[in-house]
Amino acid sequence: SYSLWLQAYCACRHSHFLRAYTLHQKSRLLYIFAGQRSKEYLTDFFTYNVDTDQMNILCDGQKVEVPAAGFTQRATIDPELNEIHVLSGSNKDKEKREDNVKNSFWIYDINQNKWSCIYHSDYGQQAASKQSMQEPCPRFAHQLVYDHVKKVHYLFGGNPGRPNSPKVRLDDFWSLQLCRPSKEQLLRRCRQLVRQHCFREITFENPLAALQYLQTELADTVDHSNIEEERQFQLQASSLFKRPDTDPDEMTTAAPLGDVGDPDYKFHLRTSLFDTIVEFFPESMTQPKGNLVDLVLL
Repeated sequence: SYSLWLQAYCACRHSHFLRAYTLHQKSRLLYIFAGQRSKEYLTDFFTYNVDTDQMNILCDGQKVEVPAAGFTQRATIDPELNEIHVLSGSNKDKEKREDNVKNSFWIYDINQNKWSCIYHSDYGQQAASKQSMQEPCPRFAHQLVYDHVKKVHYLFGGNPGRPNSPKVRLDDFWSLQLCRPSKEQLLRRCRQLVRQHCFREITFENPLAALQYLQTELADTVDHSNIEEERQFQLQASSLFKRPDTDPDEMTTAAPLGDVGDPDYKFHLRTSLFDTIVEFFPESMTQPKGNLVDLVLL
C-alpha cells in the first residue's frame, strides 16, 4: 500500500544530517553527498540502490577535487546528461575554524566519476554590492531546483550569513542556464587566438603586412554578427598606431611589451598563448599545472 512507510535502511551509529540527495530515475540510484555528523562537516559521496538495498562508496571524503565541506549543500541531477550539479552553501574552513559564506557550483560526471568546478564566488560586501545585479550573492539555506527539459536551474532565497545582520533573509529569485561551446566554436576560438598573436608579432615588424593580415586571416575567425567580437576586432587596428613603448593598459591587444626582436620576449608571448589555449583541453592532455620546484622536499 502506498499509505505505509517502510524502513529501507538504518545507519543509527553513523547517522548524518543536512545531506544532499538526488535520485537518478533511470538507474534507480540515490546519490547522497556531504552532510554533517555532530560538529564534523563531511564530503563523502555514495549511492544507494533503492531496489536492491545496496550501497556503493564513490568518495570517502579524502579527495581534494570535490566540493568543499559545508552547510546546506544543494544538488540536482540531469538523467539525460548523466550529470549531478552541486551548489555549495556555507563552507567550513578547517584551518580558521570558522564558517565562510561563499558559493561554488560543481558538476559531477557520472560516467567518468569526476568532479569539475565551473564557478565560485568569494568576495566581500563591497564587491558583492557591485555584482549584486549580475549574479546572486553568496548564501546558504537556499532552495535550488532544476528543469531538466529546459536545462535551467532556479535559485530562491537563502541566508547571506552577514555577521552584522544575522537575521537578514533573502527573497531574490535567479535562473541559471549552462552554455557549453561546441567543438566548432572552440576550434574557431583557438584559431582566433593564434592569429591574434601572429598579428601582434607582425604589427611591430611590418605594419602594412599586419593590416593585410588583419583584414584577411584574422577577419575570417571573427563572428561579425556578434557585437562584442566585432568591436574588439575593430579595435585591433588601433595597435598599428601604437608605439612599442605604449602603456600596456592602453593596448587593445593586451600584449606584454618589450623588444620584439628579443627571443626571450617572443618566447614569453608564445608561452602565454600556449597557456591560454591549453585551458580548453582536459588535464589528461596538458602539462601539469603545478611547479616542479614545489615537488622538491627541502
